[in-house]
Amino acid sequence: MTYDALRDTKFPLINGAGAMPAVGFGTSFKDPTVTTQAVKGALEVGFRHIDCYLIHTPFAFQPGEDQDPRDEQGRVIYDSGVTLIEAWRALERLVDEGRCKSIGLSDITLKAVEEVVAAARIKPAVVEVESHPYLPEWELLEFCQQHGIILLAFAPRGHGLEPKILEDSVITGIAQRLQKTPAQVALAWSVQRGVALLTTSTTLRHIQENFEISTLPEWAMREINEDVTTRKRLNPVVKTGVPEFVR
Repeated sequence: MTYDALRDTKFPLINGAGAMPAVGFGTSFKDPTVTTQAVKGALEVGFRHIDCYLIHTPFAFQPGEDQDPRDEQGRVIYDSGVTLIEAWRALERLVDEGRCKSIGLSDITLKAVEEVVAAARIKPAVVEVESHPYLPEWELLEFCQQHGIILLAFAPRGHGLEPKILEDSVITGIAQRLQKTPAQVALAWSVQRGVALLTTSTTLRHIQENFEISTLPEWAMREINEDVTTRKRLNPVVKTGVPEFVR
């Protein structure tokens, strides 16, 4: 097999913090044992970007040890007294104290990103959002690129939810012609358009498949950009602050 360097792509981090591998591995597992084994498998395959330390949602939850505070009706309990800018100031202090080099945002709208960038003393290095061929987030990508921010896509394959991206006729058609899997096509599309990504799996075969991506020809990129017309957000976390992809 001819070596292709796409999977080794790195995007520079602002503030002189080096570069981040574009192909990353997510850690959204409920069971710590599963997390440990999955991350070990990812490292063995070649992943060097492991997802961590961003503001995970632009919402503050009720203070306390409960990571998912809810009332008797099952509704999430928020803390409306804490603003996103206040939370961002806390991350800036972590950089000042030398506890991290780069900080970022997650599960957020373009409007909120603009507000943070305008107010920040230390600019976000990364913005992580759901993004895939059904939710390309072109406007957010353009803003991020203008400000030297890496856009990081979670669910770049759609997490198997309906409508299934990996069953889209455009994606499967390209995969057949290039002798790749639909997942490899979707992931390569992400990196080639300048978007880093996170994949998550507990199966070594799928972890390997997700890492072994290669460059798509221009016609394939054009077909995805022009012929995939479905537009769908699969995870409501941007509005609710509650992730639904945790395994």
